[in-house]
Amino acid sequence: MTRLKLALAQMPVIGGQRDENLRCAVQHIADAAQAGAAIILLPEALDCGWCHSSAINDAGSIPHGAACLRLREAAQSQRIYVCAGLIERSGDRLFNSAVLISPEGEVLLHHRKINELAMAHHLYACGDRLAVAHTPLGTLGLMICADGFAPGQAVSRSLGLMGAQIILSPCAWAVPPDHDNAQEPYGRLWLDNYGAVAKEFGLWIAGASNVGVITEGEWSGHPCIGCSLVMNPAGEAALRGPYGVGASALLFVDVEMNPRPRMSTC
Repeated sequence: MTRLKLALAQMPVIGGQRDENLRCAVQHIADAAQAGAAIILLPEALDCGWCHSSAINDAGSIPHGAACLRLREAAQSQRIYVCAGLIERSGDRLFNSAVLISPEGEVLLHHRKINELAMAHHLYACGDRLAVAHTPLGTLGLMICADGFAPGQAVSRSLGLMGAQIILSPCAWAVPPDHDNAQEPYGRLWLDNYGAVAKEFGLWIAGASNVGVITEGEWSGHPCIGCSLVMNPAGEAALRGPYGVGASALLFVDVEMNPRPRMSTC
């Protein structure tokens, strides 16, 4: 059993401001490492912003694009695992992608979002891979935001079957501009979908969402509101981040990476 501290960066992401977003991410990486975290989870599309057209010019490749290289350098200099969402250019296509980077600065996992919302299909191609990484900390899986509520929870359940002890999910959780959180507390969708898989497979699931306002696309004007979430192997919330368009926070939770029971005899 491995005990570790997981950090979640509920950071602002400004569409079209890649350099500023990366600067903020690198600072959170340094702060998490200084606080003793073994892993830091950052939001979805943290470089360009979700559904922002700046990706057409600013998205880079993985693992050698400018944004990915900057995160790799930060992981190596701070000796911490970094999980982050990036917009990836591959040939003439863009992918809503995420990476898991080792403390040596190597990309261990490279995921492309599979269950993207229909409104983003004009910008991002459909993902084509799913994998786990076996590390000294345990077996880590990677998905992105709406992958967590794919039909039948197919993505998270597949990662569970592959032996993941913790699933890391960069997210961008948004609400309509008139959402009243007092009347309709945000998060039931994630509690239900994360909780069922976490309990069934005896694993952890962590989703880190950004804060700030979406400025382009069908959801232009919708605020991203944080509410980052970690579910434990009992299917219970071990951490819930604050709600709000300005609820920037660096959150921490202690994780016990218990050995996973085999789910079949094959």
